[in-house]
Amino acid sequence: MEHEVYMAQALTLARQAMAEGEVPVGCVIVKDGVVVGSGRNRRETARTALGHAEIEAIHQACRTLGGWRLGGCALYVTLEPCPMCAGAIVNARIPALYYGARDDKAGCCGSVLNLFEERFNHHPRIYGGVLEEECGALLQEFFQNLR
Repeated sequence: MEHEVYMAQALTLARQAMAEGEVPVGCVIVKDGVVVGSGRNRRETARTALGHAEIEAIHQACRTLGGWRLGGCALYVTLEPCPMCAGAIVNARIPALYYGARDDKAGCCGSVLNLFEERFNHHPRIYGGVLEEECGALLQEFFQNLR
């Protein structure tokens, strides 16, 4: 299935983030079967609160496609988006979001709240649980190694 293929690419980026000491989150944005943006967590290395995988991938996709509207795209991310990233998804007009593991502390696709059900002008379709076990295991391994 194509969704698992793209999530596997996001998992590769998450593993790269983990190798750099970052929380292992990876993201790819796809349009017409082509990856137009990718990113991984870089908060620690870049020393910025904005260093989330989704923000990096959205920024790259906007450059690749030449505009801020990412209609026709699908975003794949290994962890349920936080409020900042969910807001960026709304602002970029991304129509479809696929995520792996739930985030019970900051997830905005239903774990803490569903930001996409609020009265914004854009409401992406949400598909959770894509390669959920693999995505969750990578996060669990990272945090166990911190202890």
